[in-house]
Amino acid sequence: MSNPKSRKHHKLWFEKLIAITSTVNLGLVFFDLSYLPWRDFYFRKVPQMTQIYDPIKGIEPHRDTNSYLQTVAALEEEVSQMGLKSPQVQIKLEEIGRLSTEMIETNPFAGVGKSGSLEKIKNRMREHIGQKSAKNAFLTFWSREYLSKRGWIQEINFFTQKIRPAIATNYYRKIGENGELLDNFWLIDLPFVVIFGLELLARTFYIKRQNSHLSCLEAILWRWYDLFLLIPFWRWLRILPVMVRLDKAQLISLHLIRRQIHQGIVANFAEEITGIVVVRVINQMQGWIQVGDITPWLLQPEKERSDIDINNINEVEAIAGLLVQTIVNQVLPKIQPEINAILRHNIDTAFQQIPVYRNLLMLPVVGKAQTQVSEQLSNQITTNLYFTLVSAIQDPVAAELSNHLVEKFTTVIGSEIQQKHVIVEIKNLLNDFLEEVKINYIQRLSKEDIEQVIEQTRQMRSQASVPKNSQ
Repeated sequence: MSNPKSRKHHKLWFEKLIAITSTVNLGLVFFDLSYLPWRDFYFRKVPQMTQIYDPIKGIEPHRDTNSYLQTVAALEEEVSQMGLKSPQVQIKLEEIGRLSTEMIETNPFAGVGKSGSLEKIKNRMREHIGQKSAKNAFLTFWSREYLSKRGWIQEINFFTQKIRPAIATNYYRKIGENGELLDNFWLIDLPFVVIFGLELLARTFYIKRQNSHLSCLEAILWRWYDLFLLIPFWRWLRILPVMVRLDKAQLISLHLIRRQIHQGIVANFAEEITGIVVVRVINQMQGWIQVGDITPWLLQPEKERSDIDINNINEVEAIAGLLVQTIVNQVLPKIQPEINAILRHNIDTAFQQIPVYRNLLMLPVVGKAQTQVSEQLSNQITTNLYFTLVSAIQDPVAAELSNHLVEKFTTVIGSEIQQKHVIVEIKNLLNDFLEEVKINYIQRLSKEDIEQVIEQTRQMRSQASVPKNSQ
């Protein structure tokens, strides 16, 4: 039985091998895409590269510009052997002048989008000769009088350094039988595509064997990004599967990039979906209010409603009872001094409103007695009220009477509301309130940092996933 660690190790090495292979292929793809824009640089700095790769792109020397340079080379040979004043040199000069005029008129650079090179050549020659016409400038340059006056060596050096390289970079691209420019890069790309295709078939077979419920198409789409390695166009898209493979092979880490991509996608979906859900819920509540479904819910007793009851408990009454018990047992004892102060103040005010009593307050004994009486009355009232409430809560008969009171109160207020058509106004107010909530919530949602919420959620999940014994 094979060791799981050994299988994992071999799988990782296979992933690394495929990842490196796909990286090499991607490098060749980018080199091919950049070859034409960078060919002038390769031609000047690495001419051996252009000799190897030009045939792949269907590139060959342009007939006209190549003939022009060959004629100039023949002129240099004639001058070196017989001098500038020989008849053969004059014939070559006239021929080069004619070829210069044809080059300007026919523009052999336009076929490969290098008209800028011709303009550069014309500008340099006009500037060198000092004439506005490029044709006249070339004719002047390739004349025996000018070359004798300015010096043959100096002028031919100028041509070699400034004019010849721009002419030499021109080329011609062959046309294939399909009418498109010839491009044989597919011959280089084909072995890689075969490797990637076989690997995709093997992975598809493995995925389908592990997940028998998947169809062949679904198994292929499991690794959909690998399909970019097979298509013969838009080859630059292969950067996606290459980066994924390098990450899976642990040659690079894309954790932060994946995290940002996932967070951005989730944030956009979260904002849209949350807004849709909230608006949908509020719209349903508004419809519920408008059609009148809220009226029986508000006014009918729970036992008369047709709603589903999951616990046989009147939740409203239970909550009300819990609040009453909390107020009586916990809140009132803590605020009794404040209640006493309010009652004492009201008792004092009541005494002071009696004319006879105001005159008696002039006596010190009466004033002091009044203060004591106020305190005793306020304490007695709050104490009696508190014990009355406690007794009412603990006494089953009092509790039953309280329930009857609540039911009677609900029935009477519901009847009065319906008679006075207040329910219509309540519906309108509730509808307007929900509309305001909907508008304001969506506005706040658009301003809320959804990514911050996602980050907080991720942190909570990370903390929850940490084993307790590791903390």
